[in-house]
Amino acid sequence: MRSAWKWLGLAGAVGVAAGGVLVARDQRQRNSYSADDVRERLHRRHAEANARDVDGGDEAP
Repeated sequence: MRSAWKWLGLAGAVGVAAGGVLVARDQRQRNSYSADDVRERLHRRHAEANARDVDGGDEAP
């Protein structure tokens, strides 16, 4: 029974480490955008959303 708890603890530690790696990678990707890049992407997404609304797409029943 003790061995099972050791494996469970090890699996938990590996999961926490993997989660930290994913968070760090996501943060690096977010930091790689300049303010102008972010602004341009937001404007493009806003224009696409407005175009979808005008076309009548994605309406909920």
